[in-house]
Amino acid sequence: MKIRYFAWMKRRVGLGEEEVTPPATVTTVADLVAWLRTRSPGHAEALAEGAAFGAAVDQRTVPFDAPIAGAREVAFFPPFTGG
Repeated sequence: MKIRYFAWMKRRVGLGEEEVTPPATVTTVADLVAWLRTRSPGHAEALAEGAAFGAAVDQRTVPFDAPIAGAREVAFFPPFTGG
């Protein structure tokens, strides 16, 4: 699965994207976030509990309880506003 990071999250992680194979116990976006936090201090900082960021699975914005089974891509991005 491809993981993509945007804006300041990309700078904290040190990567714009990476290929990962999460363990079978990782079934939701929230599980994925918790697992990714363990990959490096940059991941832990970018995906810190309480940090404001959103997620998209296969280019659709989703809540953190969304399943990731079969996903090709999960992206994380900071909050944005429109006007």
